[in-house]
Amino acid sequence: MQLKFSLAALAVLMSAAVPVQVAAAPPSQWGEAAIVETQGGKVAGFMRNGALEFRGIPYGMSVAGDSRWEPPKPAASWSGVLPAMHFKEPCAQAARYGLTQRSDNEDCLYLNVSLPTDANASLDAGEAGAALAKRKLPVIIWIHGGAFVGGSAALYRLDALARKADAVVVSMNYRLGVFGFMPHPAFGTERNGGYALEDQRLAMRWVQENIAAFGGDPDNVTIAGESAGAASVCMHLIAPEETKGLFHKAIVQSGACVFRLRNVEDGKNFGAVVAEKAGCTDAATVLQCMRGKDPQTLIAAGEEVGAGDLLAFAQTYGARTVPLQGLDAIASGKFARVPVLNGGTRDELSLYVGYDVQAGKKFTAENYDEVIAILYGDNAAKVLEQYPLSAYASAAQAITAATTDFRPDLGINRCLYLETARLMSQHVPVYQWEFADRHTPVLGVAMPIEPDPGFELGAAHSSELNAYFPNFSNTTAISGPDLPPQSQVMADQMTESWATFMRTGTPKADGAPAWKAYAEGAQTMRFEPGNIHAIDLAADAKCAFWQSLYPEYFAK
Repeated sequence: MQLKFSLAALAVLMSAAVPVQVAAAPPSQWGEAAIVETQGGKVAGFMRNGALEFRGIPYGMSVAGDSRWEPPKPAASWSGVLPAMHFKEPCAQAARYGLTQRSDNEDCLYLNVSLPTDANASLDAGEAGAALAKRKLPVIIWIHGGAFVGGSAALYRLDALARKADAVVVSMNYRLGVFGFMPHPAFGTERNGGYALEDQRLAMRWVQENIAAFGGDPDNVTIAGESAGAASVCMHLIAPEETKGLFHKAIVQSGACVFRLRNVEDGKNFGAVVAEKAGCTDAATVLQCMRGKDPQTLIAAGEEVGAGDLLAFAQTYGARTVPLQGLDAIASGKFARVPVLNGGTRDELSLYVGYDVQAGKKFTAENYDEVIAILYGDNAAKVLEQYPLSAYASAAQAITAATTDFRPDLGINRCLYLETARLMSQHVPVYQWEFADRHTPVLGVAMPIEPDPGFELGAAHSSELNAYFPNFSNTTAISGPDLPPQSQVMADQMTESWATFMRTGTPKADGAPAWKAYAEGAQTMRFEPGNIHAIDLAADAKCAFWQSLYPEYFAK
C-alpha cells in the first residue's frame, strides 16, 4: 500500500501498535516527515522525488583513535528524534581522479534508507504506522564502489530505484584503503585486513534488526554492488559462515568473484611498509603510533607504497573475515547458496584507459606493442595476433578490447565474469548479463567531463550506474546528464529485471526476451537500446584463448 506521511497525519500515532512516533518540533522546521523507531532510537525521514528517505542513520560507533583497525561496534542509542535529512560525510579518503572529495572523517559508519511512497495518496493517521510495517517490500543493500580507497553512499540517489523496483533501498559508508582493507602484523588475527567488510556486515545486521519498521522484509534481502562494491559482494558470498542469514540474493556488477586474491600474510608485509612510510618503525609501539597519525598521512603513505597497483587495497584472504581464496571457494561450492545476478559492461576498461589519457599518457600506433608487452609479458605476441591494431579505430580502443576481455592483474574482465557464472551455476541459479549501451553518457558520469580523452569510450566501467541512480556523476553533486530517450527505455527494463530478481530470484522485464539461467545454455543477456538479446559471451570475449594463456586463473 502506498503512503503519504506528514507531521499532522502522524501526530496521533503515539499509541499506535507499531512504534512510529512524532517529533516534538514544529512543522516549519521539519516539513513533511515520518518518524520511525529503530532499536537505537527514533529517526525522521523526509519526502524526496516520490520516495521517503532517511539519510545519515548511525549504525556503528566512530572508528577513530583506539577504534582504528578494530571490528566495528554498534552505534550507541540516542534520545529524542534524529532528523535523518542529509547524507553524512564519507569515510577518510584522498580526492581521486578529480571526482570524489577528500575526507578526514572517521566517525563515518552511517547508512541511508529509501522507500517508495505516493505523494498523491494518504491513509487515516490511525492506520499509517501499522500499514508501514505491514508492507514487507523486498530490500536491496547497495555497496558503493571506489577501487577500495574512495567513494561513499552519498554519490547515489536511491529514490528512483526504490520507486521503480518498489523496494526498500539501503546504502552505507564503510572504512576504506589503509583503514578498511589493509592488513598489518599488529592488527587482530581474525579480522586482519577485513575491517571494511566487517563494517558492511554490521550494516547488514542492522538491516535484519530494523528494516521491518521501514516496511522492508528482512527475509528477502539482496546485496548488490559495483566494482569494489561488487568485490565486496563476492567476499560476503565466499564467507558463508560469517554472513549466514544476512542476505538471500546477490547482484554482482563488474567484479569477478573468482579473481585470485592475495594472502593476508602478503598483505601484512604491505601494511608494514605503509607504517614505515608513515614514520611508525618500532614494532613495540607501531599500532599506537599509527593510531596517532592523522588520516591523510596514512593515506599518502598507502598511495606511495601502492602506486601503480590498482588492487593495492583489494581484500585479502586467510583470516576469518574471508577464509578462502575466491577461485577455490567458488569452484568447491563453499559459498553462500543464493541466486546471483552477475555481469559487467561491454567496454569495461575504457574507463581506466581514459583516466590514463586524461592524466597525460598517450596510446599510439607506435607504442601499442609496448603497452601490450607491459600488460601481458611473455604472452604479448599471441595477444597481438588476437587483437591487431588494424582491427580497431585507435590504440586506446584496441587496449580497451584486450584488457576488457581479460587482464591478469585486475578482476574487472569479461572472461572471469563468465568463469564466476560457470562455477557458481553448478550450485545456484546464476543469471549472466552485459550492459552494452555504447551511447550512454560516460564523461561527466564515470569520469570527469574534461579533458576529453579523444576516443570512443563505449559502455565503460560504471557507466551503467545512471540506469539505477539518476544523474550519477561519481560526485556528491549528483549532476550527471539525463539518459538519451532510448537509453532510458532500456534502463527501465534493466531496473525491472533487477526488481523481479529481488522479488522472486528470476529477472524479467516487459519487452525483453525470457532470461535463461546460465546453467541452461551458457547464455549472457546483452542490454543494448532496442535490442536486448542473448549472446555467447565466451566466444565474443575469446575466453578459450585467454584460458590457454592463463590456465591458473580458471578452474580445471
